Amino acid sequence: MQLELKNYLHDHGWKGHLLEEFNKEYMVNLQTFLKTEYDAGKTIYPAKEEIFSALNATTLHNVKAVILGQDPYHGEGQAHGMAFSVKPEVKIPPSLVNIFKEIESDLGIPPHENGYLMHWAQEGVLLLNTVLTVEKAKAHAHKKKGWEQFTDKIIQTVNRECENVVFFLWGAPAQKKESMIDQDKHLILKAPHPSPLSSYRGFFGCRHFSKCNNYLLENGDQTIDWKL
Repeated sequence: MQLELKNYLHDHGWKGHLLEEFNKEYMVNLQTFLKTEYDAGKTIYPAKEEIFSALNATTLHNVKAVILGQDPYHGEGQAHGMAFSVKPEVKIPPSLVNIFKEIESDLGIPPHENGYLMHWAQEGVLLLNTVLTVEKAKAHAHKKKGWEQFTDKIIQTVNRECENVVFFLWGAPAQKKESMIDQDKHLILKAPHPSPLSSYRGFFGCRHFSKCNNYLLENGDQTIDWKL
């Protein structure tokens, strides 16, 4: 029996643009791969019902910003389907610690006590990883299995269907998506990745959060409340 990933995608404006992807060869192959992994007893993060959490939390036509991550956290209990976010009871990962530091420096908002970013998602921030599953303790284990093609389609959908969206492209993998984004319609903000390995090369001091809100204001939209 085939794994039907589409059953975990709610609508919120996404289905009309994404459902046809589930019938394409790359997605059929991806679902076959995932089913084989599950059947072999491997632990895959996030849970199936949370794979599309980013899409299920942020309605397409409410997207104001896109923060692109890579693949999900691969530690136990960390990943729940939204880039950089962890559940409230989970220790805040280093990259998110640095994101909170930059928000405090930029906007004066002190770091939150946990790393659960659902409020941002509800504010219109699409927290999208470019790969949506990972094997426990094996970073990038599901790289080049098909997810990249699916998430490219998501980026292209936002680019086409929305206006004046701010794309946060942190690090080289995210910045490879720049060519998909119409810079006459949207704002692209680029910086090194916020991980401890690269944050001091220009992530700190990038002031992306105030730049985002200024752009939204200039284009007659409501700003994002970055407090959690």
